[in-house]
Amino acid sequence: MAKSPEEQHPVEALGWAARDASGHLSPFSFSRRATGEEDVRFKVLYCGICHSDLHAIKNEWGISTYPMVPGHEIVGEVSEVGSKVGKVKVGDKVGVGCMVGACHNCDSCANDLENYCPKIVLTYNGIYYDGTTTYGGYSDSMVADQRYIVQIPDGMPLDSAAPLLCAGITVYSPLKYFGLGEAGKHVAIVGLGGLGHVAVKFAKAFGCKVTVISTSPSKKAEALEHLGADSFLVSRDQDQLQAAMGTFDGILDTVSAGHPVMPLLGLLKSHGKLIMVGAPSEPLEIPVFSLIIGRKTMAGSGIGGMKETQEMIDFAAKHKIKADIEVVSMDYVNQAMERLEKGDVRYRFVIDVGNTLAATKP
Repeated sequence: MAKSPEEQHPVEALGWAARDASGHLSPFSFSRRATGEEDVRFKVLYCGICHSDLHAIKNEWGISTYPMVPGHEIVGEVSEVGSKVGKVKVGDKVGVGCMVGACHNCDSCANDLENYCPKIVLTYNGIYYDGTTTYGGYSDSMVADQRYIVQIPDGMPLDSAAPLLCAGITVYSPLKYFGLGEAGKHVAIVGLGGLGHVAVKFAKAFGCKVTVISTSPSKKAEALEHLGADSFLVSRDQDQLQAAMGTFDGILDTVSAGHPVMPLLGLLKSHGKLIMVGAPSEPLEIPVFSLIIGRKTMAGSGIGGMKETQEMIDFAAKHKIKADIEVVSMDYVNQAMERLEKGDVRYRFVIDVGNTLAATKP
């Protein structure tokens, strides 16, 4: 008979979990493994709520297993380190993003791209090397191999740094890889949500000219005055789109709902690149002829490897980039999910785990 979550490991833990595809979260007692010689254990202080958490708890991608403790934008303070850990020490501020393991033998791993390893171990809803389920950061503690620990620079606010471990690296990596994060490039960011607002900040820090594309005219002032974008396009305004045809070196599409991509391809210069980082639950229709004309590229990009994730955090600290957040208590998480589904957040929910989780213990 399979062991219960409480019996699989020796260290007691408390979190909030979804038990089924309703996605409703509630207090959940489980256990973490003992600290191995390469492991770092830390007290979770903050955990961001990612849109993929919402997809996962409701099994919208068809790969969810329950009970599920979500959360892969996790920051906290080191409480214990293994005997072979030299990367961090007790008291350091650290984080864990979307993954906690990989094969370490394939080409991707050899090139610091553990995120593309075919045997990647996800921070939650995954299976660890020992065959047990991984549980995420909606919990009081976390333990991970030091390879998957990100060091948070001194002085960086932990609450607003948390979303960078997913949202930040998700936009930083394609800007770098596809050559769009270069001074003078004209880059459009589609969608001004959890990913999009951070993308604007990184692109501006790289020296790009940045245009925000949104369905909501009401976001214009926010994009230009608060986030520092250079221009704003309403995607439903055909006159605005027509005037911008063929003007962008690249477009980063952060939208996680179904939407037409043909109008976006028309906005690219010849050899321009449309990079998809949002993850709609339904397939998009790809207009191939729009790719052929102008030899344009449409590609996808996920998070980055651990080396690049650390690079991103250090870059963010240097340029004072942080996510715009709304901090919520652990017992507000279900309301936060409902609001997230409606797009009612500016721009990222972050759970104050350290101060509010213990009060929810059954």
